[in-house]
Amino acid sequence: MARVAGHQDTEGQLKRLGVAVRNARKARGLSQEALADAAGIDRSHMGKIERGERNVTLLNVLRIAAALNGSAADLLREAEL
Repeated sequence: MARVAGHQDTEGQLKRLGVAVRNARKARGLSQEALADAAGIDRSHMGKIERGERNVTLLNVLRIAAALNGSAADLLREAEL
């Protein structure tokens, strides 16, 4: 099976998730680096997630949500997914 990249997201789902992550991060007053550290994700990878350039894994969505003191469902709901 071919790997799915952000540029193949023709419906903008990754971009919407990225915007939801960025909005939640900013609402909590966190820098991108602080969120990445708390989630155990490289800062540059977090930036790509927020820009919708990476097909983020479920485990990383769960880590990000936990670092934001929320749930994956909250992020997906915010992204209208």
